Amino acid sequence: MGNNFKMIAKTLFGFEELLAKELRNLGAGNVKEGVRNVAFEGDLGFMYKANLCLRTAIKIIKPIQSFPVRNENDLYRKIYHMDWFEYLSVDTTFAIDATVKSDNFSHSLYVSQKTKDAIVDKFRDTDGKRPNVDVKHPDLRINVHIHKETCNVSLDSSGSSLHHRGYRISTNIAPINEVLAAGLLLLSGWDGQCDFLDPMCGSGTMLTEAAMIACNIPANINRKGFAFEKWTDFDEALYEKIIAASLKKTREFHHMIIGMDKAPSAIRKAQENIDNANLTDYITLKRANFFKTTKETEGPLHMVFNPPYGERLDRSDLDSDFDVEEFYANIGDTLKQEYPGTNAWFITSNLHALKFVGLRPSRKIKVFNSHLESRLVKYEMYEGSKKAKFQKS
Repeated sequence: MGNNFKMIAKTLFGFEELLAKELRNLGAGNVKEGVRNVAFEGDLGFMYKANLCLRTAIKIIKPIQSFPVRNENDLYRKIYHMDWFEYLSVDTTFAIDATVKSDNFSHSLYVSQKTKDAIVDKFRDTDGKRPNVDVKHPDLRINVHIHKETCNVSLDSSGSSLHHRGYRISTNIAPINEVLAAGLLLLSGWDGQCDFLDPMCGSGTMLTEAAMIACNIPANINRKGFAFEKWTDFDEALYEKIIAASLKKTREFHHMIIGMDKAPSAIRKAQENIDNANLTDYITLKRANFFKTTKETEGPLHMVFNPPYGERLDRSDLDSDFDVEEFYANIGDTLKQEYPGTNAWFITSNLHALKFVGLRPSRKIKVFNSHLESRLVKYEMYEGSKKAKFQKS
């Protein structure tokens, strides 16, 4: 195992345990949970696999250097003395992403600039030429993180955030992040062993992520590329083997995944995204108002959805007569009266409105939707007489 090295997978708040479990299931070594990140070890092939398969990771970075740093001159000098020729040449482009949490450094942009200066000066002093910066499509993206008096320098193996799966070509207002959707599904216990419904499906992200989990399809199989494909040590043959091996682990799905939305434009966009993800055979879409529907499937039903009304939408995007309290009351009434045998989960940042659902949640999990503190809530709708268990709050 001498070829293993340390990596860090970044994630959303509350998803650390999910990500750690994913990493262990993939075969990572020395997995350690942090805050919004999980550290682990693996070889080059595992780095490829982590980017391809992890559902709850936002980035996979590879630490290459760590040192104490007290001021900008200290930073410049230590960056300058790193062996950048192992990662860069004068013909490759690079970009710097910096984050700073230190009393000694106040501006991340200045840290980026100082790091860039040290790297180009090193090449200019050694070769007489310097590599160029390309902030949009660099050959190498370098991550600099300063916490108090410690500077960690890493290589970003992912490139753009891993929530950019590659299948979503059409979106509605305030679409749910793909990593957030996958995490919510995993938190809900979704494993593809029953029928699934998203009654307010929007552009279909929850449906697509649910289908990929059910079929064990690699999360980023539709993505156009990763940053590591431009690295000097990129092993294309190994990467192709990782893709092939991951696709061999897909499984059959013998239940239904159904999406509903009352907006024709949402159904159209969802269909485009589902088609683009090559999941048309697994997902059925229908235009319908959830509040006027009844459960159509036999046996257990797993429901996860993101109600379209909330703080992330501008008031001008809502119906003029929209009443948020009535909307949440309708969710509760529809679940209680029309959806027996259902485990219903949904996310909301409107904690006040939850009171109007009129049902007692069996679980509440704190998560963040973008910058908004939210709750993922679960309502268990039993068959028959057990409905009486749920009384109005």
